[in-house]
Amino acid sequence: MNKLNVVIGGCGRVGRLLASNLESQGHLINIIDKDPLSFEEMKPGFKGKKFIGVVFDKETLEKAGIKEADVFVAVTSGDNSNIVSARTAQEYYRVPIVYARIYDPKRAQIYQKFGIQTIASATWAIARLTNLILFQDFHSEYTFGSGQVGLIEVTIPAILENKIVKDIEVDGEIKIASIVRGYYSIVPSSSTIFRKDDRLYVSVAQESMNKFKKMLGMD
Repeated sequence: MNKLNVVIGGCGRVGRLLASNLESQGHLINIIDKDPLSFEEMKPGFKGKKFIGVVFDKETLEKAGIKEADVFVAVTSGDNSNIVSARTAQEYYRVPIVYARIYDPKRAQIYQKFGIQTIASATWAIARLTNLILFQDFHSEYTFGSGQVGLIEVTIPAILENKIVKDIEVDGEIKIASIVRGYYSIVPSSSTIFRKDDRLYVSVAQESMNKFKKMLGMD
């Protein structure tokens, strides 16, 4: 991946960690916060530039390089600040990639209609807890809706080695999304053969979990 110019609005815990993680991957980071003390919590050795100001103020954004930015991320502690700055970055400065952290899931749905990708902490927490409760026998990557479908990661058991995909797929209940084999992944066809140590990513309806477990020899 080419180096990205990233402007982060908000130097709270999420903003600091995001800045450090992206910088460690070789990207160029500028970060904004209205509280100069927030920068004192930055990880030692951080090389990005720090700007004091309100995240939706155009003068501050321009000092932080918004005109050259490939990505803008708004992660302050306020929904209004995040959405105003995100819309400014998207609509006024035409930043190609814009994300906004939103605390109110209902607001997130509204703002997505503006074409801004949102991250709602409460929604993610609820989805993760649903995973842990409903799919506790597996490593569940994600749940959809209110837990009706789970995306499950599982290493192929010995009893399924050399079987084919259609042997375990069930229309409307169980569908293999991807197979990771060594260092690469594939989208399988119905005739793809399972190999030892394959990792499967499988969409499974919650009510079909027992059926899926029996196919894996777990029941």
